[in-house]
Amino acid sequence: MPLSVQLGLLLALATAFVSILGFLYKHRGAAEAPPVQWRHPIRSTVALFANKWWTIGIIVATSSWFLHVGALALAPITLVQSVIAGGLVLLTVVAERLFGLSVTRREWIGVALTAAGLAVLAATLGDTGDSKHSDYTGGTLILYVSGLSLLSVPLMALAGRSTPSLGGPLLAAAAGLQWGASDVTIKAASGDLGDGIAVLLVPMAAAIIALSLVGLIVSARSLQVGDAVPVIAVTSAAANLSTIASGLIVFGEPLPDGSGAAALRIAALLLVVVAATLTPGPVGAATAPSPGPEPA
Repeated sequence: MPLSVQLGLLLALATAFVSILGFLYKHRGAAEAPPVQWRHPIRSTVALFANKWWTIGIIVATSSWFLHVGALALAPITLVQSVIAGGLVLLTVVAERLFGLSVTRREWIGVALTAAGLAVLAATLGDTGDSKHSDYTGGTLILYVSGLSLLSVPLMALAGRSTPSLGGPLLAAAAGLQWGASDVTIKAASGDLGDGIAVLLVPMAAAIIALSLVGLIVSARSLQVGDAVPVIAVTSAAANLSTIASGLIVFGEPLPDGSGAAALRIAALLLVVVAATLTPGPVGAATAPSPGPEPA
């Protein structure tokens, strides 16, 4: 394996770790900030950024995006996705060891199964590493992105009528779908994830910014309502699944050859669905406040 590809995979692993770290910092900041108010999104956003932990989390999360771009520039996207998806398993370790959060056995199992399922899905994408696969039709893109956005609306409505143990993951799934829709639009706008900030110069930039900002405020509320580990796991799973599916539906990536590979993908998808039911705490369970990261 070329040294450049090895370096790209190391950057992908760093991306997984840094994004999780950013999420956990944002969790602490969201927990300390006033509750997000849907009718006052600007006021709520200002209140969030007034908290230093939330701001640190945003800075860390932004740095993970640059690491992701570097990984994609050096290694095939299939391998990068496999490493990042599998890196979700680091969530429980980082949450418990570095942030002092209590992680239940149920959450350990749920996160591990989610990471395994996503990694298998990414690793069985077929011959996608030999091409950018950025071609798409406008109608298909609009339908797919609109579908993800619309699907997030009933999830948000259900969250408002649910207990915290379910409300947090429901909002997390909504935020994941919104960020997934944003990522798909970025892919279509840039033609290559490595183009980075160039996507801000195209007409679709308004949709990208809107979806990203809405996802940010919904994610903040999910971190206020639910426990850190299940909320972060569900957000990542929803975003990854919607992005992976867009490769086939929107960008025409080839299916894996052979019935065995197809069956493996179906099994991986079912594994992620089962894991999503395990990761949230039991219905009606009390949500204890989570401590922040322990001082170094």
